[in-house]
Amino acid sequence: MAWVLIVVAGLLEVAWSVGIKYTDGFTRPLPSVLTGAAVVASMLLLSRAATTLPIGTAYGVWVGIGAAGAAVVGMAVLGEPVSTARIFFVSLLVVAVVGLKATSGR
Repeated sequence: MAWVLIVVAGLLEVAWSVGIKYTDGFTRPLPSVLTGAAVVASMLLLSRAATTLPIGTAYGVWVGIGAAGAAVVGMAVLGEPVSTARIFFVSLLVVAVVGLKATSGR
């Protein structure tokens, strides 16, 4: 169950990191509230998962999902540059997340 929580927390991290773009410096109420709610929910799920998973693994996977997901959404939806190098480095993040999961011993 902890791994499900980490994945959902990571997806919420993607949501809030992308949501920041739409808050316009936290001057737009609805995007700001939704972004804030996603931050809180993501942290709560991370903290819950960290009660049974090693913190280095839980945090590393959470950050990896968030960073890779935000980069992919940025390229796919927000018009950020797409290059072979960017795709390669996002792929490395995914490999790191899978590696942390595979070596966690759980």
